[in-house]
Amino acid sequence: MGREQEEGEGGEEYLFKIVVIGDSAVGKSNLLSRFARNEFDSNSKATIGVEFQTQVVDIEGKEIKAQIWDTAGQERFRAVTSAYYRGAVGALIVYDITRRTSFDSVKRWLDELGTHCDTAIARMLVGNKCDLDSIREVSRDEGKSLAEEESLFFMETSALDSTNVEAAFEVVIREIYNNMSRKILNSDSYKAELTANRVSLVNGDNSSKKYGFSCCNT
Repeated sequence: MGREQEEGEGGEEYLFKIVVIGDSAVGKSNLLSRFARNEFDSNSKATIGVEFQTQVVDIEGKEIKAQIWDTAGQERFRAVTSAYYRGAVGALIVYDITRRTSFDSVKRWLDELGTHCDTAIARMLVGNKCDLDSIREVSRDEGKSLAEEESLFFMETSALDSTNVEAAFEVVIREIYNNMSRKILNSDSYKAELTANRVSLVNGDNSSKKYGFSCCNT
């Protein structure tokens, strides 16, 4: 028996897999730990092995579980595998505003995301470490311009002082929820696809409430 069936009517579980990608040392692990546990490790070392955190978010009165995956240091070896992306319905593409090379890598990460994931995946471009504004190498306008060009949501964040961390993840989670709500949910093949990806159905709610953030217009 699947978990949805066990929980019965009105007890649907919403579990969305979100991947966090980008060059090594842009702060992906600290963004994740700040969002999931409100923690920041100034001595954080490259993640070894697969790591993910599950965080519960309330969207329109529904409990959404976001399972957020960190690339686990594999990006240093350009060995992020298709298994890492499998089933992902959202992604944060992260660069470090103080390191232009990490910004230059964004398009490569987008290409990789496009290779392994559905085109409808909710995508957010994140310029991390905005607390280091005095030594930035990438302007906010450059980040915003790239986001507009690639049709991405965009925010600058700081895992150190929490700026926009929660907001960035919540925009992606809400966009996933809205995308799911717009799907034709009585399709057996679509239900099978969602079950395979461990993403649960949104029953009887085809309304799509607009969130406070729009793509790149802030």
